[in-house]
Amino acid sequence: MAEGTKLEIVSPERLVLSEHVASVTIPGTDGYFAVLGDHAPLMSTLKPGFITTVDGSGKSEQYYVRGGFVDVSPAGVTILAEQAVPTSEFDRAQIEASLLEAERELAEASSPEARTFLEELIYGLRNLLVEAQHLNQAHIH
Repeated sequence: MAEGTKLEIVSPERLVLSEHVASVTIPGTDGYFAVLGDHAPLMSTLKPGFITTVDGSGKSEQYYVRGGFVDVSPAGVTILAEQAVPTSEFDRAQIEASLLEAERELAEASSPEARTFLEELIYGLRNLLVEAQHLNQAHIH
């Protein structure tokens, strides 16, 4: 088995991270999954959540992502995110404002499809806020 994998996290604004990591945990749409070296190739969509990287010395770092795609290949892991920032730049107030807006839209939604979409969005945003509370990072606000 190879020692770790190459990881790139890309947002529309910038390359957030490009380094070799021992492992990475990713918020896939169907749940979190970990990637180590020699992982089988796969593609997945992302839900809003936190990516955790672990380097060769065991040091971990977290990054917030809001949706997107992940591609795992023999060349490494590429994450194309709608938004991606280190947790030091995670804005809890922005997520809370999005949650309030989604709840307002749900109260006015008329179609079953719109209601389902908004209910899933609200569920995801609430889970994201709970996850943010559990991160071992004092600088998340």
